[in-house]
Amino acid sequence: MIRGLSDSALLDVVQRQTFRYFWDFAHPVSGLARERSNIAYNYGHEVVTTGGSGFGIMAMIVAVNRHWITREQGTDRMLKIVNFLSKASSFHGVFPHWLDGSTGKVIPFSRKDDGGDLVETSYLFQGLLCARQYYDGNDRKERELRNKINSLWDEVEWNWQTNGGKDVLYWHWSPNNGWSMNFPIHGFNECLITYILAASGERYPVSADVYHKGWAKSNFFENGKTFYGYKLPLGFDYGGPLFFSQYSFLGLDPHGLKDRYADYWEQNTNHTLINHAYCVANPKKFKGYGENCWGLTASDNFAGYNAHSPTNDLGVISPTAALSAFPYTPKFSMLALRHFYYDLGDKIWGEYGFTDAFSESHNWYAKSYLAIDQGPIVVMIENYRTGLLWKLFMSCSEIRSGLKKLDFTSAATN
Repeated sequence: MIRGLSDSALLDVVQRQTFRYFWDFAHPVSGLARERSNIAYNYGHEVVTTGGSGFGIMAMIVAVNRHWITREQGTDRMLKIVNFLSKASSFHGVFPHWLDGSTGKVIPFSRKDDGGDLVETSYLFQGLLCARQYYDGNDRKERELRNKINSLWDEVEWNWQTNGGKDVLYWHWSPNNGWSMNFPIHGFNECLITYILAASGERYPVSADVYHKGWAKSNFFENGKTFYGYKLPLGFDYGGPLFFSQYSFLGLDPHGLKDRYADYWEQNTNHTLINHAYCVANPKKFKGYGENCWGLTASDNFAGYNAHSPTNDLGVISPTAALSAFPYTPKFSMLALRHFYYDLGDKIWGEYGFTDAFSESHNWYAKSYLAIDQGPIVVMIENYRTGLLWKLFMSCSEIRSGLKKLDFTSAATN
């Protein structure tokens, strides 16, 4: 731990250390991100995560851009990843939640969830498309990388996931179990990126009706109520866990992003401010909560794993929540970062950055790191500092077309 760092220097330290999860701890055969650092839930280090790997790909772009690794090192790792994915299990072009990092075979996420996972695939392609835009060189390796990413992208049958042409996307399909998971994706939650990618596909796209009649139709889509003085346009009361305003927006730039339902900068900022205000108010009187110790989202906890939020508060703070909120609440996020690093660092700072979560009320401090929590820290801090991943993703011609098709307007595409 280094004392007396400026804000900028501290952000450097945190981003670089957290990036190591995806570089040093990546699966040696596939290059993909391991699900988590600890052995849990009866699986081991062979389990790689497709969504978390998408986040890791974006973290690797940050690493190249900040010269922590060379561009060639980044290109070589990306080629390893896409070559592996080209041979890995997929279902109508859709990847499963988990793969065996050595063999590329599906590892079931649950008994019936042994096929394609459309949301995890969306997170993966959010990263792959950023990589395609970043590696724009004319040399053989970068051309090959772009071509292979385009091939994977073109093979995703987004329209297949409408379960026979319904006006909604379905999360899962499996050759063994068909549609029996029966999980239509309705908003508002972490899945907005799935609909935008599905509308942006060029070979197997979905219609705008799938967005407007599927995603935007649920009893938890529109909100409009005020919490702690902040109006929440969409979603559950108090906003739900903070990853709702983070996962879809690692590449999708919320600045000026509007459709007929919401202004997404307002949505994400107010969601974060409500989460922060709740922790400051601390109605359940949990130890440690306050102006510099806040952030409720899905993470490990003392009893396993849970999606923490103001309406599901177990006294567990997850560093990824406040740190991945830097674009929305830079002042509050910096207060939390300094507290986590300087005051709690001896308990929660380690080889891959901050561990997953802690509860001072329960005197519990995680030893684990999770790909889906480490990745957004690197990426969203970078978006706060330079907008790098936002610029890359929003530069994709397909994404611009998809957003237009769904009647979005955006500061990045106007």
